[in-house]
Amino acid sequence: MPTLLAKTTIDMSPLALFLAADIVVKLVMLGLVAASVASWAIIIDRGRQLKVINAHAKAFEAWFWKADSVDTLYDPAKRAAHPSARLFVAGMDEWRRSILNRRAGAAVDRDGVRARLTSVMGVAVAREIDALGERLNILATIGSVAPFVGLFGTVWGIMRAFGAIASSQNTSLGVVAPGIAEALFATALGLFAAIPAVIGYNRLLHGLGRLEARLGAFGEEFHALLSRQLDGMER
Repeated sequence: MPTLLAKTTIDMSPLALFLAADIVVKLVMLGLVAASVASWAIIIDRGRQLKVINAHAKAFEAWFWKADSVDTLYDPAKRAAHPSARLFVAGMDEWRRSILNRRAGAAVDRDGVRARLTSVMGVAVAREIDALGERLNILATIGSVAPFVGLFGTVWGIMRAFGAIASSQNTSLGVVAPGIAEALFATALGLFAAIPAVIGYNRLLHGLGRLEARLGAFGEEFHALLSRQLDGMER
C-alpha cells in the first residue's frame, strides 16, 4: 500500500515574506522600497524635463537663426523659461552693458568684451547643467548603497534563521526555508532598487552631457555672431 506524504505549503509571496520578517529586516525592506520609488520619481521627472528642454532648445535655435536681429529676440527670450533662452539673455545682458552702456566717446575694448562674453555664457551653461543635475547624486547614492543595505538585511535574516534552528533543534527544510527566503528577499529588494538607479543615473548623465554640449555650441555660435558685430564697430 503506497504511503501518503503530507505536503506543507509555504507562502513565498513578497507580502508573506515581508510580514514574516523580523522588525529589522522589515525596516530594511521598507527603506529599499522607498529608495526605489524615489529613484523612479527622479528618473521620470528628469527624463521628461530633458526631453522638453531639448525640444525647446531646437525650436529656439531655429528661431534664433531666422531672426533679422538679435535685439528682436531679447524681450521674448527674457520671458521664456528654458536654458537656451536664459543663455541668450545672459549674453545679451553682458553685450548691452559692454557696448550700449559704455561712456560716450569711449573706445570699444574688443578683447575685453569677448572675454566677458565667454565668461558670462560659460557660467550660464554651468549654472543650467548644475540645476538639472541637482538630484542625480541621490540616484548615485541609491545605486551604490542599496545592494549593501539589502545584504545587511540578508545577513540579519540568516542570523535569525539560524537562531530559530538552534532553538527548535530541527534542521528540516520546513524550518530553515522561510527564514532564508525572508533574508534573500531583502537582497532582491536591494538589487531592485539599485539596478534602475544606476541605469537611470548613467542615462541622465549622458543626456546632461549632450545638453551641455548643445548649449556650449549655441553659446559659441552666439559669441561668434557678436564678435563679428564687434569687428564692424569703429574703435
